[in-house]
Amino acid sequence: MSSAANERTAATLGSNGDGPVRLSILDLVPVGDDAGPQSALRWTTELAKSAERWGYHRFWVPEHHSFPASASPAPAVLLAHLAAVTQHIRLGSGGVMLTNHAPLLVAEQFGLLDLLYPGRVDLGVGRASGGHPVINRALRRDVRDDGPETYPEQVAELLGFMGRGFPDDHPYTRDDVHVVPASRGLPVWMLGSGMSGAEVAARFGLPFAGAYHINPEQSLVAIDTYRDMFQPSATLQKPYAMVSVNVVCAETDTAALRLARSGALAMAWARSGLSVSVPTPETAEGHTYTAAEQEFTLQWLSHSVHGSPETVRHGLEQLRKRTRADELMLTTLLPSSDARHRSYELVAREFGLHDGTSSR
Repeated sequence: MSSAANERTAATLGSNGDGPVRLSILDLVPVGDDAGPQSALRWTTELAKSAERWGYHRFWVPEHHSFPASASPAPAVLLAHLAAVTQHIRLGSGGVMLTNHAPLLVAEQFGLLDLLYPGRVDLGVGRASGGHPVINRALRRDVRDDGPETYPEQVAELLGFMGRGFPDDHPYTRDDVHVVPASRGLPVWMLGSGMSGAEVAARFGLPFAGAYHINPEQSLVAIDTYRDMFQPSATLQKPYAMVSVNVVCAETDTAALRLARSGALAMAWARSGLSVSVPTPETAEGHTYTAAEQEFTLQWLSHSVHGSPETVRHGLEQLRKRTRADELMLTTLLPSSDARHRSYELVAREFGLHDGTSSR
Protein backbone atom coordinates (compact mmCIF):
# COMPACT_ATOMS: atom_id res chain seq x y z
CA MET A 1 0.00 0.00 0.00
CA SER A 2 1.39 3.40 -0.94
CA SER A 3 2.35 6.02 1.63
CA ALA A 4 -0.43 8.27 0.30
CA ALA A 5 -2.93 5.48 0.90
CA ASN A 6 -1.57 4.97 4.40
CA GLU A 7 -1.98 8.66 5.16
CA ARG A 8 -5.49 8.57 3.79
CA THR A 9 -6.48 5.66 6.03
CA ALA A 10 -4.99 7.32 9.10
CA ALA A 11 -6.76 10.58 8.29
CA THR A 12 -10.16 8.88 8.30
CA LEU A 13 -9.57 7.61 11.82
CA GLY A 14 -7.76 10.35 13.66
CA SER A 15 -7.64 10.27 17.43
CA ASN A 16 -10.11 11.82 19.81
CA GLY A 17 -7.96 11.44 22.90
CA ASP A 18 -9.85 13.10 25.74
CA GLY A 19 -11.69 15.48 23.41
CA PRO A 20 -15.32 15.36 22.26
CA VAL A 21 -16.48 11.88 21.36
CA ARG A 22 -16.91 11.04 17.70
CA LEU A 23 -20.36 9.58 17.01
CA SER A 24 -21.44 7.37 14.13
CA ILE A 25 -24.49 5.31 13.15
CA LEU A 26 -25.01 1.64 12.35
CA ASP A 27 -28.44 1.47 10.75
CA LEU A 28 -29.92 -2.02 10.63
CA VAL A 29 -32.54 -0.98 8.03
CA PRO A 30 -35.25 -2.32 10.35
CA VAL A 31 -38.50 -3.64 8.90
CA GLY A 32 -41.49 -3.00 11.17
CA ASP A 33 -44.77 -4.85 11.56
CA ASP A 34 -46.69 -2.20 9.63
CA ALA A 35 -44.33 -1.63 6.68
CA GLY A 36 -42.27 -3.68 4.25
CA PRO A 37 -38.65 -3.67 3.03
CA GLN A 38 -39.27 -0.95 0.43
CA SER A 39 -40.41 1.46 3.12
CA ALA A 40 -37.47 0.44 5.32
CA LEU A 41 -35.02 1.27 2.54
CA ARG A 42 -36.69 4.62 1.92
CA TRP A 43 -36.48 5.47 5.62
CA THR A 44 -32.82 4.46 5.78
CA THR A 45 -32.11 6.72 2.81
CA GLU A 46 -33.74 9.65 4.58
CA LEU A 47 -31.90 8.81 7.80
CA ALA A 48 -28.53 8.84 6.02
CA LYS A 49 -29.24 12.30 4.63
CA SER A 50 -30.37 13.51 8.04
CA ALA A 51 -27.33 11.96 9.78
CA GLU A 52 -25.07 13.91 7.44
CA ARG A 53 -26.94 17.12 8.21
CA TRP A 54 -26.87 16.44 11.96
CA GLY A 55 -23.09 15.93 12.00
CA TYR A 56 -22.58 12.18 12.49
CA HIS A 57 -19.21 10.94 11.23
CA ARG A 58 -20.06 7.56 9.68
CA PHE A 59 -23.17 5.74 8.52
CA TRP A 60 -22.82 1.95 8.18
CA VAL A 61 -25.25 -0.76 7.11
CA PRO A 62 -25.11 -4.52 7.85
CA GLU A 63 -25.37 -7.76 5.91
CA HIS A 64 -28.30 -9.95 6.94
CA HIS A 65 -29.69 -12.90 5.00
CA SER A 66 -33.15 -14.39 5.45
CA PHE A 67 -33.78 -11.99 8.34
CA PRO A 68 -37.20 -10.31 7.96
CA ALA A 69 -36.37 -7.67 10.58
CA SER A 70 -33.71 -6.11 8.31
CA ALA A 71 -33.77 -5.09 4.64
CA SER A 72 -30.00 -5.04 4.14
CA PRO A 73 -28.70 -8.26 2.52
CA ALA A 74 -26.28 -6.52 0.11
CA PRO A 75 -24.24 -3.71 1.72
CA ALA A 76 -22.29 -2.73 -1.42
CA VAL A 77 -25.51 -2.14 -3.37
CA LEU A 78 -27.11 -0.11 -0.61
CA LEU A 79 -23.96 1.93 -0.01
CA ALA A 80 -23.81 2.92 -3.67
CA HIS A 81 -27.33 4.27 -3.38
CA LEU A 82 -26.66 6.11 -0.11
CA ALA A 83 -23.47 7.66 -1.46
CA ALA A 84 -25.41 9.02 -4.43
CA VAL A 85 -27.84 10.93 -2.19
CA THR A 86 -25.32 12.28 0.35
CA GLN A 87 -22.30 14.54 0.03
CA HIS A 88 -19.60 13.96 2.64
CA ILE A 89 -20.62 11.55 5.41
CA ARG A 90 -18.48 8.39 5.47
CA LEU A 91 -20.38 5.26 4.46
CA GLY A 92 -19.46 1.69 5.21
CA SER A 93 -20.37 -1.92 5.79
CA GLY A 94 -21.02 -3.08 9.30
CA GLY A 95 -20.18 -5.46 7.92
CA VAL A 96 -19.52 -7.72 4.98
CA MET A 97 -19.47 -11.28 6.29
CA LEU A 98 -16.31 -12.60 4.68
CA THR A 99 -17.30 -16.25 4.99
CA ASN A 100 -20.20 -15.51 2.61
CA HIS A 101 -18.02 -14.06 -0.16
CA ALA A 102 -14.87 -14.62 -2.17
CA PRO A 103 -12.30 -12.01 -1.05
CA LEU A 104 -11.64 -11.04 -4.67
CA LEU A 105 -15.30 -10.13 -5.18
CA VAL A 106 -15.33 -8.01 -2.03
CA ALA A 107 -12.15 -6.21 -3.15
CA GLU A 108 -13.70 -5.55 -6.58
CA GLN A 109 -17.02 -4.29 -5.19
CA PHE A 110 -15.45 -1.90 -2.71
CA GLY A 111 -12.72 -0.88 -5.13
CA LEU A 112 -15.51 0.22 -7.44
CA LEU A 113 -17.25 2.12 -4.64
CA ASP A 114 -13.96 3.75 -3.73
CA LEU A 115 -13.45 5.03 -7.27
CA LEU A 116 -17.02 6.27 -7.55
CA TYR A 117 -16.97 8.00 -4.15
CA PRO A 118 -13.31 8.59 -3.26
CA GLY A 119 -12.49 9.16 0.38
CA ARG A 120 -15.97 8.27 1.64
CA VAL A 121 -16.10 4.47 1.89
CA ASP A 122 -15.19 2.11 4.75
CA LEU A 123 -15.00 -1.67 4.35
CA GLY A 124 -15.94 -3.40 7.58
CA VAL A 125 -15.67 -7.18 7.51
CA GLY A 126 -16.66 -9.85 9.98
CA ARG A 127 -16.86 -13.60 10.37
CA ALA A 128 -20.43 -14.87 10.29
CA SER A 129 -20.85 -17.22 13.22
CA GLY A 130 -22.82 -19.65 11.11
CA GLY A 131 -26.53 -19.45 10.46
CA HIS A 132 -29.16 -22.01 9.61
CA PRO A 133 -27.68 -24.83 7.47
CA VAL A 134 -30.27 -24.23 4.75
CA ILE A 135 -29.32 -20.54 4.50
CA ASN A 136 -25.64 -21.43 4.42
CA ARG A 137 -26.32 -23.89 1.64
CA ALA A 138 -28.29 -21.28 -0.31
CA LEU A 139 -25.32 -18.90 0.03
CA ARG A 140 -23.03 -21.67 -1.26
CA ARG A 141 -20.97 -21.40 1.89
CA ASP A 142 -18.21 -23.91 2.35
CA VAL A 143 -18.45 -25.36 5.87
CA ARG A 144 -14.66 -25.44 5.92
CA ASP A 145 -14.69 -21.62 5.93
CA ASP A 146 -16.78 -21.36 9.11
CA GLY A 147 -14.03 -22.05 11.63
CA PRO A 148 -12.09 -19.22 13.28
CA GLU A 149 -8.84 -20.87 12.21
CA THR A 150 -9.56 -20.14 8.53
CA TYR A 151 -10.66 -16.55 9.05
CA PRO A 152 -7.13 -15.02 9.20
CA GLU A 153 -6.37 -16.63 5.84
CA GLN A 154 -9.49 -15.07 4.31
CA VAL A 155 -8.59 -11.67 5.74
CA ALA A 156 -5.01 -11.92 4.51
CA GLU A 157 -6.28 -12.73 1.01
CA LEU A 158 -8.67 -9.78 1.10
CA LEU A 159 -5.92 -7.42 2.27
CA GLY A 160 -3.66 -8.78 -0.47
CA PHE A 161 -6.24 -7.85 -3.06
CA MET A 162 -6.82 -4.49 -1.33
CA GLY A 163 -3.22 -3.42 -1.85
CA ARG A 164 -1.03 -5.08 0.77
CA GLY A 165 0.19 -7.69 -1.69
CA PHE A 166 1.03 -11.37 -1.22
CA PRO A 167 4.10 -13.32 -0.07
CA ASP A 168 6.49 -14.33 -2.82
CA ASP A 169 5.36 -17.96 -2.68
CA HIS A 170 1.65 -17.14 -2.86
CA PRO A 171 -0.20 -18.30 -6.01
CA TYR A 172 -1.64 -14.79 -6.50
CA THR A 173 1.74 -13.04 -6.69
CA ARG A 174 1.76 -13.55 -10.45
CA ASP A 175 -0.02 -11.17 -12.78
CA ASP A 176 -2.85 -13.61 -13.54
CA VAL A 177 -5.26 -12.04 -11.02
CA HIS A 178 -6.08 -8.36 -11.36
CA VAL A 179 -8.43 -6.42 -9.10
CA VAL A 180 -10.34 -4.17 -11.47
CA PRO A 181 -10.94 -1.54 -10.31
CA ALA A 182 -8.26 -1.64 -7.65
CA SER A 183 -8.76 0.13 -4.32
CA ARG A 184 -6.68 3.18 -3.61
CA GLY A 185 -6.34 2.27 0.04
CA LEU A 186 -9.79 2.56 1.52
CA PRO A 187 -9.93 1.72 5.25
CA VAL A 188 -10.52 -1.93 6.16
CA TRP A 189 -12.04 -2.55 9.58
CA MET A 190 -12.36 -5.79 11.51
CA LEU A 191 -15.69 -6.30 13.25
CA GLY A 192 -16.37 -8.68 16.08
CA SER A 193 -18.31 -9.44 19.20
CA GLY A 194 -15.71 -11.99 20.30
CA MET A 195 -12.05 -12.84 20.23
CA SER A 196 -11.48 -13.93 16.62
CA GLY A 197 -12.16 -10.50 15.11
CA ALA A 198 -10.14 -8.73 17.80
CA GLU A 199 -7.14 -11.00 17.36
CA VAL A 200 -7.20 -10.68 13.58
CA ALA A 201 -7.48 -6.89 13.80
CA ALA A 202 -4.53 -6.78 16.19
CA ARG A 203 -2.45 -9.16 14.07
CA PHE A 204 -2.90 -7.16 10.86
CA GLY A 205 -2.79 -3.73 12.50
CA LEU A 206 -6.31 -2.72 11.55
CA PRO A 207 -9.00 -0.67 13.30
CA PHE A 208 -11.46 -2.75 15.31
CA ALA A 209 -15.20 -2.29 15.76
CA GLY A 210 -16.32 -4.07 18.91
CA ALA A 211 -19.95 -5.19 18.69
CA TYR A 212 -21.02 -4.30 22.21
CA HIS A 213 -24.59 -4.14 20.93
CA ILE A 214 -24.47 -7.89 20.17
CA ASN A 215 -22.38 -9.34 22.98
CA PRO A 216 -21.57 -6.73 25.65
CA GLU A 217 -19.48 -8.74 28.08
CA GLN A 218 -17.40 -10.61 25.52
CA SER A 219 -16.83 -7.51 23.41
CA LEU A 220 -15.29 -5.73 26.41
CA VAL A 221 -12.73 -8.50 26.72
CA ALA A 222 -12.20 -8.46 22.95
CA ILE A 223 -11.45 -4.73 22.92
CA ASP A 224 -8.87 -5.11 25.70
CA THR A 225 -7.32 -8.05 23.87
CA TYR A 226 -7.15 -6.03 20.67
CA ARG A 227 -5.23 -3.25 22.40
CA ASP A 228 -2.90 -5.66 24.21
CA MET A 229 -2.07 -7.66 21.07
CA PHE A 230 -2.00 -4.81 18.54
CA GLN A 231 0.88 -4.87 16.07
CA PRO A 232 1.55 -1.58 14.25
CA SER A 233 1.21 -1.73 10.49
CA ALA A 234 1.67 0.56 7.52
CA THR A 235 -2.07 1.20 7.82
CA LEU A 236 -2.26 2.01 11.52
CA GLN A 237 0.48 2.80 14.01
CA LYS A 238 -1.61 2.45 17.16
CA PRO A 239 -4.91 0.72 17.97
CA TYR A 240 -8.18 2.40 17.11
CA ALA A 241 -11.34 0.98 18.64
CA MET A 242 -14.91 1.84 17.82
CA VAL A 243 -17.69 0.47 20.05
CA SER A 244 -21.23 -0.11 18.78
CA VAL A 245 -24.08 0.18 21.26
CA ASN A 246 -27.89 -0.01 21.23
CA VAL A 247 -29.31 3.45 21.88
CA VAL A 248 -32.87 4.75 22.15
CA CYS A 249 -33.38 8.41 23.01
CA ALA A 250 -36.69 10.15 23.61
CA GLU A 251 -37.92 13.19 25.50
CA THR A 252 -38.23 11.22 28.76
CA ASP A 253 -36.74 8.09 30.28
CA THR A 254 -40.18 6.47 30.39
CA ALA A 255 -40.88 7.11 26.72
CA ALA A 256 -37.48 5.79 25.69
CA LEU A 257 -37.91 2.58 27.70
CA ARG A 258 -41.29 1.96 26.07
CA LEU A 259 -39.70 2.31 22.63
CA ALA A 260 -36.64 0.23 23.51
CA ARG A 261 -38.77 -2.78 24.40
CA SER A 262 -39.59 -3.21 20.70
CA GLY A 263 -36.00 -3.91 19.76
CA ALA A 264 -35.45 -6.06 22.83
CA LEU A 265 -38.39 -8.31 21.94
CA ALA A 266 -37.34 -8.47 18.29
CA MET A 267 -33.89 -9.72 19.31
CA ALA A 268 -35.37 -12.18 21.80
CA TRP A 269 -37.43 -13.66 18.97
CA ALA A 270 -34.44 -13.71 16.63
CA ARG A 271 -32.31 -15.53 19.21
CA SER A 272 -35.01 -18.17 19.55
CA GLY A 273 -35.05 -18.77 15.79
CA LEU A 274 -38.21 -16.85 14.90
CA SER A 275 -38.09 -14.94 11.61
CA VAL A 276 -40.24 -11.88 12.25
CA SER A 277 -40.21 -8.12 11.74
CA VAL A 278 -39.66 -5.61 14.55
CA PRO A 279 -42.79 -5.39 16.75
CA THR A 280 -44.42 -2.09 17.63
CA PRO A 281 -44.25 -0.74 21.18
CA GLU A 282 -47.91 -1.65 21.53
CA THR A 283 -47.16 -5.25 20.55
CA ALA A 284 -44.27 -5.39 23.00
CA GLU A 285 -46.46 -3.99 25.79
CA GLY A 286 -49.24 -6.48 25.17
CA HIS A 287 -47.00 -9.48 24.64
CA THR A 288 -47.08 -12.35 27.15
CA TYR A 289 -43.40 -13.05 27.73
CA THR A 290 -42.01 -16.51 28.29
CA ALA A 291 -39.43 -16.85 31.04
CA ALA A 292 -36.65 -17.00 28.45
CA GLU A 293 -37.95 -13.92 26.64
CA GLN A 294 -38.25 -12.01 29.89
CA GLU A 295 -34.70 -12.88 30.91
CA PHE A 296 -33.29 -11.93 27.52
CA THR A 297 -35.12 -8.61 27.21
CA LEU A 298 -34.13 -7.52 30.70
CA GLN A 299 -30.50 -8.34 29.96
CA TRP A 300 -30.66 -6.64 26.56
CA LEU A 301 -32.14 -3.49 28.06
CA SER A 302 -29.56 -3.44 30.85
CA HIS A 303 -26.74 -3.24 28.29
CA SER A 304 -28.44 -0.70 26.03
CA VAL A 305 -28.41 3.05 26.55
CA HIS A 306 -31.94 4.42 26.63
CA GLY A 307 -33.58 7.47 28.13
CA SER A 308 -33.82 11.23 27.84
CA PRO A 309 -31.01 13.13 26.10
CA GLU A 310 -29.31 13.75 29.44
CA THR A 311 -29.60 10.09 30.44
CA VAL A 312 -28.24 8.93 27.09
CA ARG A 313 -25.33 11.35 27.27
CA HIS A 314 -24.39 10.01 30.70
CA GLY A 315 -24.70 6.41 29.52
CA LEU A 316 -22.56 6.95 26.43
CA GLU A 317 -19.92 8.86 28.37
CA GLN A 318 -19.73 6.04 30.90
CA LEU A 319 -19.41 3.45 28.13
CA ARG A 320 -16.68 5.44 26.46
CA LYS A 321 -14.82 5.72 29.75
CA ARG A 322 -15.24 2.00 30.39
CA THR A 323 -14.05 0.94 26.92
CA ARG A 324 -11.67 3.84 26.17
CA ALA A 325 -13.39 3.96 22.79
CA ASP A 326 -12.01 6.24 20.12
CA GLU A 327 -15.46 6.35 18.57
CA LEU A 328 -18.99 5.26 19.43
CA MET A 329 -21.36 3.81 16.83
CA LEU A 330 -25.04 4.02 17.77
CA THR A 331 -27.64 1.57 16.54
CA THR A 332 -31.35 2.07 17.14
CA LEU A 333 -33.70 -0.84 16.48
CA LEU A 334 -37.17 0.68 16.23
CA PRO A 335 -40.03 -0.10 13.82
CA SER A 336 -41.06 3.56 13.54
CA SER A 337 -38.94 5.68 11.23
CA ASP A 338 -40.09 8.83 13.01
CA ALA A 339 -39.01 7.53 16.41
CA ARG A 340 -35.69 6.35 15.00
CA HIS A 341 -34.99 9.70 13.37
CA ARG A 342 -36.00 11.54 16.51
CA SER A 343 -33.71 9.41 18.66
CA TYR A 344 -30.63 10.15 16.56
CA GLU A 345 -31.54 13.83 16.30
CA LEU A 346 -31.88 14.21 20.06
CA VAL A 347 -28.47 12.60 20.61
CA ALA A 348 -26.89 14.87 18.00
CA ARG A 349 -28.32 17.93 19.71
CA GLU A 350 -27.27 16.75 23.16
CA PHE A 351 -23.67 16.24 22.01
CA GLY A 352 -23.55 19.48 20.04
CA LEU A 353 -23.04 17.85 16.65
CA HIS A 354 -25.25 20.47 15.00
CA ASP A 355 -23.06 23.38 15.93
CA GLY A 356 -19.80 21.73 14.93
CA THR A 357 -18.43 21.23 18.44
CA SER A 358 -17.90 17.50 17.92
CA SER A 359 -14.62 16.04 16.66
CA ARG A 360 -15.38 15.40 13.00
